[in-house]
Amino acid sequence: MNIKSICVYCGSSPGILPEYAAAATQFGRLLALRGIELVFGGGNVGLMGAVADGALDAGGRVTGVIPRRLQEKEVAHKNLTELHCVSSMHERKTMMADLSDAFVALPGGIGTLEEIFEVYTWTQLGFHRKPCAFLNVAGFYSGLFSFLEFMVEQRFVKDEHYRSLIVDSDGARLIDRIAAYEHVALDKWIDRKKEA
Repeated sequence: MNIKSICVYCGSSPGILPEYAAAATQFGRLLALRGIELVFGGGNVGLMGAVADGALDAGGRVTGVIPRRLQEKEVAHKNLTELHCVSSMHERKTMMADLSDAFVALPGGIGTLEEIFEVYTWTQLGFHRKPCAFLNVAGFYSGLFSFLEFMVEQRFVKDEHYRSLIVDSDGARLIDRIAAYEHVALDKWIDRKKEA
């Protein structure tokens, strides 16, 4: 795939382990060095600030999308290539999705999960064919994947949908896998739905 931009969802907190912020900074840097634009929530705090700073320090292009309500609380990053101020969280998520060729979740909280699972659901429904991925820093998401596997076993998630997720603990390898991603399993499922 020709990946020109990647949307990163991550925490507005740095978390408890120093590995989280280090991985976020490094991931931003990797995107910049590969000429991939970072699209993110526009904040200057926690892992959001770390991933943006990593990309900016390496000369990358960084686009933020932030609701005015959050910008007014002075959490918006001041040094971005471009910052879009929108009226709502719904508008924010839609714009971030439209600006991006792929989606990656770094460690984060409820908002991070909500954002990555929304675009993952859109993939499952065939609304887009953009890769969805997790950077599993220090095993942060391992418990989640165990639960998703349980959902597959219980037949609430199709195996091909679960396998369409890209998961890696190494940022450089994750980007390589996103670039090489093909929607073969998903395409076959969509074709079957059309034939039904």
